[in-house]
Amino acid sequence: MSILKIAVQKSGRLSEKSLELLKECGIKLSNGDRKLKTAAANFPIEVLFLRDDDIPQYVEQGVAHIGILGENEVWEKDKNVAVIENLGFAGCKMSLAIPKDEVYTDITYFNKKKIATSYPKILQQFFDEQQIEVEIEAIGGSVEIAPGIGLADGIFDIVSTGSTLLMNGLKEVAVVKNSSAVLIANKNLPEVQQQILDKLLFRIKSVNAANTNKYILLNAPNTAIKAISDMLPGMKSPTILPLAETGWSSIHSVVKEDEFWTVIDQLKALGAQGILVIPIEKMIA
Repeated sequence: MSILKIAVQKSGRLSEKSLELLKECGIKLSNGDRKLKTAAANFPIEVLFLRDDDIPQYVEQGVAHIGILGENEVWEKDKNVAVIENLGFAGCKMSLAIPKDEVYTDITYFNKKKIATSYPKILQQFFDEQQIEVEIEAIGGSVEIAPGIGLADGIFDIVSTGSTLLMNGLKEVAVVKNSSAVLIANKNLPEVQQQILDKLLFRIKSVNAANTNKYILLNAPNTAIKAISDMLPGMKSPTILPLAETGWSSIHSVVKEDEFWTVIDQLKALGAQGILVIPIEKMIA
């Protein structure tokens, strides 16, 4: 039977989020001791557990058909792969940082300075665009200690909370890029694997749509139905049901998570009452 091979990071937060996404897509995996690979019990997919910086190469070469990894690794490795879906998790910043006692004005601070990083290609491209000359010290890990041991004047690295910078006497001074998890694919997928990928993408998009939307129910006077319907178009149009009380209706629709509180304030201003907001498990357009 034909299968789709998907590469995911073998450990860490992004790995756990990737496996959680597959689980939410109804894919059952069994790999308690995290072996090199595992097959799904109910979907034609095989998961390969790899180093994140190896995933672009394996996908380009067809060892894995698709992969989930941080967009930063896609940029840095610059392999001939297609980014087919932004997955919306494992967000982080790629930032420049310097010793906390240094005075920083603007990006020209780094002119003629040495910067340590595990992402030399991304960093060089950035400073070339800024027309600023820097010396880049490419290192594999523990980037944050470089200024403290005299290896570099500053660093360029992934920043999530900033706590690691503080622990090493550094401060973040400029965000170069924002990165999150993406799904990449080989550009020459066989037709059978493409068909499996299309089915997987359908499930992923349904899960992500559910995670970024809420189901909303409310009671409103009939005089406000038009205004509320215009505000809450939902997937096609709101569901409107008459209430036992004359002149009132129940309106059911969908609202985006990031617009939720603004919409609630507007609904209340239009006379909406009894507003209920319910999580959506899956959302299929």
